[in-house]
Amino acid sequence: MNTQVLFNDGWTFAKTGLDAEDWLGLAFGPVDLPHDWLIWNTRNLYENGIGWYRKTFRWRKDGRRALIRFDGVYQDSTVYVNGVPVGEWKYGYSSFEHEMTDALVDGENEIVVKVVHQSPNSRWYSGAGIYRNVWLKTRGASWIETDGVYVAIRRQPDGRWLVGIDTEVSLESAAVLSHAIAHRGRVVAETSRRVEAGRSVVSRELIVGDPELWHPDEPNLYTLVTELRPADASSGAGPYERAVQRIGFRHIVMDPDEGLVVNGAKMKLNGVCEHHDLGALGAAFNQTALRRRLLLLKEMGVNAIRTAHNMPAPELMDLADEMGFFVVSEAFDMWERPKTPYDYARFFREWAAKDVWSWVRRDRNHPSLLMWSIGNEIYDTHADEKRGQELTRLLAGYVREHDPKGNAPVTIGSNYMPWPNAQKCAELVDVVGYNYGEKLYHKHHAEHPDWIIYGSETGSIVQSRGIYRFPYEASVLADDDEQCSALGNSTTSWGAKSPEACIIAERDAPFSLGQFLWTGFDYIGEPTPYHTKNSYFGQLDTATFPKDAYYIYQAAWTDRRKRPVLHLFPYWDFNPGQLIDVRAATNAPRVELRLNGRSLGAQELDHARGTKLVAWWKVPYEPGVLEAIAYDEDGNVIATAKRRSFGDPRRIRLRADKTMLVADGTDLAFVEIGMEDADGNPVENAVNRVRVDVTGAGRLVGLDNGDSTDYDPYKGVSRRLFSGKLMAIVAAGLEPGPVRVVVTSPGLEPAMLEIGAVAPAGGAPAGVSARMANREMPVETGREDEVPVRKIELVSAAGRLFDPSRREIVVEARLHPADATYRDVEWRVVNDAGIDSNLAKIEADGLVAKVTALGDGSFRLRCMSRNGTDKIRLISSLEFRAEGLGTAYKDPYGFIAGGLYDEAVGEAGNGNERGVATARDGKTVVCWRGIDFGPVGSDTITIPIFALTSEPYALQIWEGMPGEERAELLADVVYCKPTRWNVYQEETYKLSRVLKGVTSISIVTHAKMHIKGFSFMRRNRAFERNDAASCDHVYGDAFRVAGGAVEEIGNNVSLVFGGMDFGAEGASRIVVCGRSPIDRNTIHIRFAGPDGEQVQAIEFTASDGYEERVFELEPVTGTRDVTFVFLPGSRFDFGWFRFER
Repeated sequence: MNTQVLFNDGWTFAKTGLDAEDWLGLAFGPVDLPHDWLIWNTRNLYENGIGWYRKTFRWRKDGRRALIRFDGVYQDSTVYVNGVPVGEWKYGYSSFEHEMTDALVDGENEIVVKVVHQSPNSRWYSGAGIYRNVWLKTRGASWIETDGVYVAIRRQPDGRWLVGIDTEVSLESAAVLSHAIAHRGRVVAETSRRVEAGRSVVSRELIVGDPELWHPDEPNLYTLVTELRPADASSGAGPYERAVQRIGFRHIVMDPDEGLVVNGAKMKLNGVCEHHDLGALGAAFNQTALRRRLLLLKEMGVNAIRTAHNMPAPELMDLADEMGFFVVSEAFDMWERPKTPYDYARFFREWAAKDVWSWVRRDRNHPSLLMWSIGNEIYDTHADEKRGQELTRLLAGYVREHDPKGNAPVTIGSNYMPWPNAQKCAELVDVVGYNYGEKLYHKHHAEHPDWIIYGSETGSIVQSRGIYRFPYEASVLADDDEQCSALGNSTTSWGAKSPEACIIAERDAPFSLGQFLWTGFDYIGEPTPYHTKNSYFGQLDTATFPKDAYYIYQAAWTDRRKRPVLHLFPYWDFNPGQLIDVRAATNAPRVELRLNGRSLGAQELDHARGTKLVAWWKVPYEPGVLEAIAYDEDGNVIATAKRRSFGDPRRIRLRADKTMLVADGTDLAFVEIGMEDADGNPVENAVNRVRVDVTGAGRLVGLDNGDSTDYDPYKGVSRRLFSGKLMAIVAAGLEPGPVRVVVTSPGLEPAMLEIGAVAPAGGAPAGVSARMANREMPVETGREDEVPVRKIELVSAAGRLFDPSRREIVVEARLHPADATYRDVEWRVVNDAGIDSNLAKIEADGLVAKVTALGDGSFRLRCMSRNGTDKIRLISSLEFRAEGLGTAYKDPYGFIAGGLYDEAVGEAGNGNERGVATARDGKTVVCWRGIDFGPVGSDTITIPIFALTSEPYALQIWEGMPGEERAELLADVVYCKPTRWNVYQEETYKLSRVLKGVTSISIVTHAKMHIKGFSFMRRNRAFERNDAASCDHVYGDAFRVAGGAVEEIGNNVSLVFGGMDFGAEGASRIVVCGRSPIDRNTIHIRFAGPDGEQVQAIEFTASDGYEERVFELEPVTGTRDVTFVFLPGSRFDFGWFRFER
């Protein structure tokens, strides 16, 4: 009988540089497949190199054919059998197989797989290696082609269901091909037919009368068994081949007006996009880990997955069938135009047809399959009208060639939908996917009434679990600790403004099929807005812990009559009196908040039509119990949630997701590690370092806390908790027995958990090895024996209001726990967005800071700890206010962050690194007010810009806001530099005139760019020509300003020019342009500085008109206020002057 058996055992691995030509002489070590060699080094997750996999096995040449099948190898692989290359495959995500019969010999054989990883080849973490399952296939003289059974199920007008089956066979002699459809052990339809020798496609049809239908809410599955038997053998003879797959009956309508209708009922896609890595496991596939992730998504209310941006593991499709998820299966993130230097664009022209063939044939029968997506954010569709359409037709044609009966329509996910080229490509697919294009839905629905529309990618709100930035009203994208706010107020420039905005936009577009959030889980790579380790986009982190937004979507995507939802956040441990934004996510219509038994009020929520979907209160912090109570329309309590204040950790808490493992080498238990205080309350901001040791019949295979800034190895045995949690992943071995997990932490008693491991029901598994485990590795974050700071408590005994009677306040920082290893702190004064504020200054002395207010307004005092690292890792803040002190202006000669803008017209949003991002289409005006250029002023501005492409970008620089009275265009310029992703590059522009005094600056754009901010070059008047009338002050008995000159200067007149910087080299002469109608004007020049005053005199003799005269001076150095003093008897017309070295 033809067979396919798992072939993951017995492999060894070695790694070389890219220049290695072969594997001879390498030191191979044992590995378990699936395997990702990059995940072991968090400091080098994108390492260039070649991975060499080697396996020996015995083979008997008896006429059988042998093939080796790979579910996925990343990437650019070549397979050698006994030194002979038997095939190559370029793409890292599609499945493939190679015939190796002719290269095999009787007895011992060697397989070597060469895998080339050259970086950058992806916009996210890809992993590298044989990261999915490997299979050994054997065939006799007759077989069913790989993925050669094609099933199409259609509902008939009479209510019955037609199952069409096309089977590709290759027969040496006549055979009988049979199909049987079974449900719960009972055959409901079957057919059998003789097929003559040769290659052919055999088509059969079966009728099923009244099946139980497949739906995400009720994923009923049937089993299709296809057998190929000898035609002339007795009934007891074994088959040549037996193929078993699960199928489902569902009727799907996608309508331009009605949206998605499944089995006659309208539904919305509550979807998420998912990359393929599994957190601490890297890209190495594990079915238990994936099943658990899907269960967590199911709990959230998710009913659809978009496999961004590549073909999934085959097991994902199987699990989606079983668990009830629709799948938008996606193939490519790029076509011919690359996004990174070594990505798939190198191979697209030669390999795209092969990859689509593999992709579509493998997955076309799955009931979970909803759409084939041929690409994501494909620049070819935008940049080249002709070629973009050619490639769209080509790929859609490939899909339809292998799915001719249309089991799923063709789609594309595009962020270029505002522009015509992408719209023309959209005409060539069946369903149009919009990436962050919700604002276009209604317009395009009206303009293209035949388009079927959905949100292929929405959201992109960034969040760090358990990290909160107050106030909620302030949108804070980037901060000192490289974290994002889990309140929901860290928004990207292109994404939604809040989770609620995603929900409302989809709710109010009834014609849309639904949406796919970016993303379900955080993934390694693409750590917008920083350059850290993993993304912040997920509703769950890489360690699989839910963030608060998870519950916002759960409340929107679940029926409270079936499952009431109430989630209260944030945790409850802040500074005394600090004003905290408290939010409650619920699917109930009414929710009340209580603090220590006192009601803080109830709020009504209209989920069907309202714009407020999450309840929100402002609560001054006090220790105790915060409680939310959810009510139905009749006032009945349907859910409650509590948050309790907590103290320092006193005990380690362990919780496993299962008590028993199956000893099959692949089963996993996920052990959550947390901390409890003396009263048993969870310490939700604990950051303790722990060590995890696993002994017995299991092994530790991963540690993850979800923190993008933490570079401790996933494959080590020691890590910190993050926001109170750490996940240990424990894998079964191949032998049954007890598994002991022991967790220790400095200063705490050890904690122990025991899990059982039982033998698999079917006996020991074949083709599996279980040899790899976490090991001792260097600590990258802090140190092994540390007790990190979990909280900085700020105490302001004198209150938090400044006024003329109290300009200074002393604030104390108290570290928790008191015996924390790291005692150093840093202080800053910031605004609500975390950007440096000019309203106060700090004099710090360790844990005490004296704050002096400088101007009116609100600001926040921050105290921060690096916690044993080279960057800020913990922030505590407390709000203050100053009144009656006057205005403090912005300093253009320092740096004014883009995020400090005061007004905007058009779509302005958060830019990277506290910048501002402008709209990708249309005009944006961003204005900064209250900038004090001083009397000297400047006409030279430097702007760090991140542009998405290398094309020219037009921008204008204005004084004031365009359209306002006296607003003036100062520069109409172009920014054009080769783009570097997420990297600002400076450009300097000269304005048409010098800006002085207090004024405003606006920047106008017509395409998307990130503006980090700007700074002006301070003019050094000392060595420039200075008109006399440009002085800071002029006073005296007689003078007249005439244009740039000061004329008719008489008795006791002084002209003051402040802040002239002569530098260390200094000035030794002065050029004066003037007119003297008398014989001699004696001019005293006073140079005043911090070290005293120097006076020098020059004499300007008579002249008929304005003349330039040069006068020698005693050297003048440093920064000086320069005053020209005209004594009694003077008569002088002063044009200008210039100092010289």
